Amino acid sequence: MNIRVLRQSEWKEAAALVWETFLLFEAPDYSPEGVETFRRFIEDQQNLHALKIYGAFDGGCLCGVAAVRKGGSHIALLFVRKEFQGRGIGQRLLQRIRKELPHSSVTVNSSPFAVGFYRRMGFIAAGDEQTADGIRFTPMTWLP
Repeated sequence: MNIRVLRQSEWKEAAALVWETFLLFEAPDYSPEGVETFRRFIEDQQNLHALKIYGAFDGGCLCGVAAVRKGGSHIALLFVRKEFQGRGIGQRLLQRIRKELPHSSVTVNSSPFAVGFYRRMGFIAAGDEQTADGIRFTPMTWLP
């Protein structure tokens, strides 16, 4: 497994992985407004330029993506392709992020689907579930 920062030329493939995985696991918990809000977020080049995007590769296959806001410690995206889930790829992506932010708390607005995963990784809820622009999320924090 190789985890590295993606080149801009790889963003389109990463967005396709994120969208495909979102539709399978996240979209069923969201309103049509939330699905559209998320689609616009991952298609907006300005949003992507504000992120540091990591890819997890198994051979030549992009199997997972994580993104943090540049200059910050907020996870904006973390998705693992369906056929690669349960292999520790999400955990490895988080370890890479933590390695680069060893003294910072890390935050995420977890989808309902991913709350259990983040709890197993050491995140704690920082508030109750919320909805904004149709996106359901629980704010969570991972302390150093």
